[in-house]
Amino acid sequence: MPNQEKQKILVLGHRNPDTDSICSAICYANLKQLLNGEEYEPCRAGNINPETQFVLKHFKVDSPRLVENVKTQVKDIEIRKTKGVDRGISLKNAWSLMQENNVVTLPVVADGGILEGVITIGDITKSYMDLYDSSIISKARTKYANILDTLEGSMVVGDSECYFDRGKVLIAAANPDLMENYIEKHDLVILGNRYESQLCAIEMEAGCIIVCEGAGVSLTIRKLAQERGCTVITTPYDTYTTARLINQSMPVSYFMTTDHIVAFSDEDYLDEIREIMASKRHRDFPILNSDGKYLGMISRRNLLGAKGKQIILVDHNEKNQAVEGVESADIREIIDHHRLRTVETMSPVFFRNQPLGCTATIICQMYQENGVKIDKKTAGLLCSAIISDTLLFRSPTCTSMDKTVALMLADIAGINAEEYAKKMFAAGSNLKGKSDEDIFYQDFKRFSVGKSVFGIGQITSLDSEELEVLKERMLLYSEKAREQHHIDMMFFMLTNILTESTDLVCVGQGAEQLVASAFHTSDEDDGSEEKLDGLVHLPGVVSRKKQLAPQIMMALQQ
Repeated sequence: MPNQEKQKILVLGHRNPDTDSICSAICYANLKQLLNGEEYEPCRAGNINPETQFVLKHFKVDSPRLVENVKTQVKDIEIRKTKGVDRGISLKNAWSLMQENNVVTLPVVADGGILEGVITIGDITKSYMDLYDSSIISKARTKYANILDTLEGSMVVGDSECYFDRGKVLIAAANPDLMENYIEKHDLVILGNRYESQLCAIEMEAGCIIVCEGAGVSLTIRKLAQERGCTVITTPYDTYTTARLINQSMPVSYFMTTDHIVAFSDEDYLDEIREIMASKRHRDFPILNSDGKYLGMISRRNLLGAKGKQIILVDHNEKNQAVEGVESADIREIIDHHRLRTVETMSPVFFRNQPLGCTATIICQMYQENGVKIDKKTAGLLCSAIISDTLLFRSPTCTSMDKTVALMLADIAGINAEEYAKKMFAAGSNLKGKSDEDIFYQDFKRFSVGKSVFGIGQITSLDSEELEVLKERMLLYSEKAREQHHIDMMFFMLTNILTESTDLVCVGQGAEQLVASAFHTSDEDDGSEEKLDGLVHLPGVVSRKKQLAPQIMMALQQ
C-alpha cells in the first residue's frame, strides 16, 4: 500500500538563491496549483539574501522552506502499511494475519503507536520446532482468552481475562490413582469426559482443566472447581488435537524480537539504508516517524524503481547549481532563461527556456497564456525579480519584453518601478556588519570549461564608497574561498548600478591576465589612481551571465 499522504511537488531555484530564484519558485508553485490542483510547495536551496528579504517583507509573503538536498527519503516511496498487533495476541492469530496480508513480519505496537518488537514467520515456526518443557505456556503468561480462541472452547468456570502463569501442561491419560503422582498444584490438565479424572485433577489443585470432545461438565465438578479456584474449559477437539494446538495460544510477546531491532526513520535516505538492509537477513524493517511511532514496513522490494522526490527547477538547469541530490530526484519541469547545461532527467520533461533577462518574465507569460489573473502580491514578486535580474533594465541581458512585462506588473502591484528599485537595491547592498563569507556567497555561482573550474560571486550597489571599502576584503576572502572549493580561479564582481561598471576581483594563477586579455584592459585605462593587484576595472560590465562568464569561458577555450 502506498503512503497515505501524497508527497508535494517541490519548486526549487538554485543553491545561492537570488530574488528571481525565490520569487519565481513562489509564483510558479501558485500557478501550477491553480491549474491542476496537485500539491506544489515553493522551496529554497539556500539562504535568502537581504534584497529578497526586503521583497518578501514588502509584499507580506513568507519565506519558502529551506531544502538543502532532495535525495530520496523513505517518506518519498511506497511502504507496506502493515497494521501493528498487540503483544498479547496468540501465535495462531499472528500466523493467520500473516497469511491474510501476505507478509512474513508483524510489528508489535503498544498504545500510542510505539513499536515494542517484531514477530516473524520464522519466530513462529521456530516455536514449533524447538523442544520446550511442559511449563512453556505458563512461562509465556498465556491469557485464557487466547486458549479459548485457539481451541474454539467455552469457559465453564473462571475468567477469560486471567492468565495461566504457573504450572505445566499435561494430558491425563492414566487412571486417577496414577494421576495423583504427576499432577501438581497450578497445572493445566487436558482430559476427557471421565468424572473421576476431572475430580482428581481438581482435588490435586490443578489451575485449569480442559475437557475435550465437547463433553459436558457436571454441576458437582463446576461447583468444586469454583470453590478450589480451578478454571474449567471445554473444547470440541479431541485430546491429541488439543495438545497439538495449545502451544499456538501463547502470546507473541514471548517470542518477538525486542532488542537490537533494525528500524529506520521516514526521514532516512535510501542511499544510507540500502547497504544496511543488504547486510541483514531480515526481509522487512519497521519505519518510525520523528516521534518514534510506527508507520509501516519496508523491504528491499520497495527500493526497486523508487523515483524519489518530485521537483520542478526554476532559474537554473545546471547540476552544479542545483540542490544537492538532484540526480536521484524525479524532475518534472525546468523553467529557465540561462544557457543550456541541462541536468540529466529520468524521463522526458517539460522544459521551457527563453532568451530573456529573467525567469519571472517567462512565468508571467505562462500566467497570461493560461488565462490566470495575476493578483497584486504575485505581480509584486514577479516585478521585483525582473528589476533585480536586469538591474532596473540596465543589464545587457534585459530585453524589451522584460521591461514591458515589469512595468505592467508594477502597475498591478501599485508600485513605481524606479522608486521601488532604489529601496530594494539599497536593502540588498546594506552590507554593514556582514561577514566576508556572507557577502561573498550572497550571489555565487560555479562554472566549468573542460578541466577548468571557476566561480563568480557578485554584489550590486548604488553606493560607490561602500564598494570601495570592500575591494581589499573581497580580494583576501576570494583566495580563501578558492582554496576551500579547490578550484582554479575565483572572481568577485563589485558592480555599481549607477555607473554601470564593475570592479572585478581576480584570484588564482593567471586569473587577472585572463580577464585583462578577454576584455582588452590595461593599467592605463583601468580608471583608478592606484591599482590593486588582482583587481580589474570593467566599464559597462554589469552582468555575470551575459558579459563576464561567456568572456572567461571563451578565453579559457582559446
